[in-house]
Amino acid sequence: MRVFVAGASGAIGRRLMPLLIAGGHQVTGTTRSAEAARKLEAAGVRLAIVDVYDAAALQRAAIAARPEAVIHQLTDLPQIFDEKELPAAYPRNARIRVEGTRNLIAAAKAAGAQRFIVQSIAFAYAPGREPHVEDDPLNLADGPRLVTVRGAADMEQQVLASGLEAVVLRYGLLYGPGTWREVQSLKPGLHIDAAAHAALLALTRGAPGIYNVADDDGPASIGKARHALGFDPAFRMPV
Repeated sequence: MRVFVAGASGAIGRRLMPLLIAGGHQVTGTTRSAEAARKLEAAGVRLAIVDVYDAAALQRAAIAARPEAVIHQLTDLPQIFDEKELPAAYPRNARIRVEGTRNLIAAAKAAGAQRFIVQSIAFAYAPGREPHVEDDPLNLADGPRLVTVRGAADMEQQVLASGLEAVVLRYGLLYGPGTWREVQSLKPGLHIDAAAHAALLALTRGAPGIYNVADDDGPASIGKARHALGFDPAFRMPV
């Protein structure tokens, strides 16, 4: 399958690329970094150095790739956890989920893609009975993560209303190589390798809709993802 990955050099993107290539997919990945592009090209990824906010350039890159599926793994967060940077980072990340998603959907449609897979969050539910299922409401009213939750909700609504085969993966709080945490310390958690594997599975499995993708022992139910996608939170990359 021809796959266009927006955010190929991000935390999940870096783990996802080898899975896609090993699966026989023809992969084009986007990055804004020339250094990251060199590393990805060496691994066999076709690269498009483009900024998601440049809608025209993004559309040209997508059309050139002729993808059957688009995977949205874009975020704008610091690579290393620094509490001082977070107040400025969260609005930037919300912007990429709102404006960046709008541009990426338009590019996917222009390129003739059919399936659209997007990274969202499983830690946004309003207080209520746990574990939360995908139909439970999000907390759009208050809390320290309000800007993050509102950005994610807007992104999800755009994708689900796009007319594409939309698959929303609500990820738990990531841990593992290249993330802010080496081990699970917050719930719902999700290892970075299992997050990447879920995106791979969603290329060919699962009806359009929303799926919680997290560890078993958290406040988000993953029964739907297990059944429809074959998701297993214990998945780890081969050593």
